[in-house]
Amino acid sequence: MITYKVYSDIGNREKNEDSVGNFHVNQRNIFVLADGLGGHGRGEVASSNAIETARDLTQLVGDSNADLLSDIFEEAQKRVMNIQEGTFANGMKTTLVALDICRDQIKWAHIGDSRLYYFQNCKLVERTLDHSVPQMLVLAHKLKEKKIRGHEDRNKLLRVIGSPWETKKYDCSEIINKNGFQAFLLCSDGFWELIDEKAMTKTLKKSNSVDEWLDAMVEIVRQNGKCTDMDNNSAIAVWVK
Repeated sequence: MITYKVYSDIGNREKNEDSVGNFHVNQRNIFVLADGLGGHGRGEVASSNAIETARDLTQLVGDSNADLLSDIFEEAQKRVMNIQEGTFANGMKTTLVALDICRDQIKWAHIGDSRLYYFQNCKLVERTLDHSVPQMLVLAHKLKEKKIRGHEDRNKLLRVIGSPWETKKYDCSEIINKNGFQAFLLCSDGFWELIDEKAMTKTLKKSNSVDEWLDAMVEIVRQNGKCTDMDNNSAIAVWVK
């Protein structure tokens, strides 16, 4: 059984450039979240196009294409680049994170610093690694993991949809099987910067439903974001039992 809840909030910004979506066809569930970059509405256009791409391709192929995630990222890149060429909006870019649950198999992919967290039996198993300057410093052992939040270069992204690609820039996970209780959190940086992994896990253990889990995390994000210039913040919580 799959249950989920979607959340998106404008924060203290003039426009919400985050976009979220979930699409169900036959035995496939696709969850997608994008965080637009570029300002002046261009980020909103880029992120919404990424979500629309996921919708279009999911409806087109249903549960018959094992490489759907790769197709979504490749097509989203083409669409955003084409819009740039037609409007000269070269600063229009977006992150993208996607979760594909097809029959008994689960896979995810991402680009940028929107994240996916994977929990098994209420324990954090894995999270995606940001394509950002602070994350690269962590990987080079020049920065501690906990210092990514609040780092002065946290918004400097090395890979996004909307920048020219010579090679594949998104990362795909290995396929995992449905197994026991699994929980997934897809979220933009405006969300995960205001809640740490310990709080995510603690609220998960206390929650009786996916709605309770996301609501509890949102409350923490809002409390930690008080008296700050809160960014757009969005999340999708998914439970698989």
